[in-house]
Amino acid sequence: MFWIQFVILLACIFVGARLGGVGLGVMGGVGLAILVFGFGLEPTSAPIDVMLMILAVITAAGALQASGGMEYLVFIAERALRKNPKRITFMAPIITYLFTLSAGTGHVAYSVLPVIAEVSRESGVRPERPMSIAVIASQQAITASPISAATVALLSLLANFEISLIDILMICIPSTFSACMFAAFVVSKIGKELDDDPIYQKRLIDGLEPIHKEKESFIPTKGAKLSVILFLTAAFFVVLLGSFEELRPGWSHEGEFIRMTMPAAIEIVMLSISALIIILCKPNVEEIVAGSVFKAGASAVVAIFGIAWMGDTFFNGNAEFINNSISGLVTAAPWLFAVALFALSILLYSQAATVRTLMPLGVTLAINPALLIAMFPAVNGYFFIPNYPTVVAAINFDRTGTTRIGKYILNHSFMVPGLIATVGAIAIGMILSTIVL
Repeated sequence: MFWIQFVILLACIFVGARLGGVGLGVMGGVGLAILVFGFGLEPTSAPIDVMLMILAVITAAGALQASGGMEYLVFIAERALRKNPKRITFMAPIITYLFTLSAGTGHVAYSVLPVIAEVSRESGVRPERPMSIAVIASQQAITASPISAATVALLSLLANFEISLIDILMICIPSTFSACMFAAFVVSKIGKELDDDPIYQKRLIDGLEPIHKEKESFIPTKGAKLSVILFLTAAFFVVLLGSFEELRPGWSHEGEFIRMTMPAAIEIVMLSISALIIILCKPNVEEIVAGSVFKAGASAVVAIFGIAWMGDTFFNGNAEFINNSISGLVTAAPWLFAVALFALSILLYSQAATVRTLMPLGVTLAINPALLIAMFPAVNGYFFIPNYPTVVAAINFDRTGTTRIGKYILNHSFMVPGLIATVGAIAIGMILSTIVL
């Protein structure tokens, strides 16, 4: 029965991934229905806390976008890139990493990718180099951001092990950032120089090479600047409350003192900041839910709702079989669990959904929580197949044609930096985990 249920689980994930968007969530619901009504598994509780935390964060991020805060951040990034055009292979991933780290979503990279493509071309740098690692850095930073859905989900799962948010950040920020910088160094040596690239030369002959046009100067409003300050303040408070438990209020229940949970703290902080941005920065409230950030986050909520609920139910219903069959193997070679996380993330296209689907198994198998944190960046595998939106966007923004999908599909521009950054982050994280925890 286990393997039949497992095939159904994978089939629903595969079909949902192909449908895209909310398709992943609704197919999770289909799989859940089959497991419950067809095989009699008892459904676990839906991941309500994770869903509400994501909603609170994307509401704040949507308010930031509607207030012009995202555009202001892009303006700052463009100035930094144009001041250091020859170092763009290293500057670009730093900028996309910081954007994602602060905003909690890799989708903010969309706005800066055209700038990277334009500046690199103008400076004679092969655009594939900064474009590829910039996309990978925007993905890796998800597992280092204190307000990303994936980090929030991991923190919730490890709460019973006295793991704080600062513990996760102290391992994941240096590991992912260092690995991205090493990957940037490697890709800076990859490929022919722009003037020697045959595809680019053909495009020049065909007249397809884009002509640079001066853009109108951007003048940030006070509301845009204030929205950025408020949003970053919210991120700071989330880190503070997650790092120092005594800052969170507590109450006595039947003689036991219980502190407010981190999910509740995140929800309160982000909703409060959303209100402040709306009141003080005066964005169009309708644009908050209409913006790309909110829409992407809402899709993630639905995906996590169905797919994580299905995964929880499957693993809980088969916990005894899983423990007896593979616990010894995974305990002896924990890196195998990192491979499983990576493989599942390729199918799910979501770090948060991967965490909620498979990380509970790591907890069930009694893998050291420190190792689970070190392996956290393994959920960034959705660059492997080049059809994720930020990957596709980067290919399209690079009009020189250097950022591309190879003849054999998997030999695309993002494979080398993606593998280096992921493996490097896990390796560095494992070293740090022995020091930090």
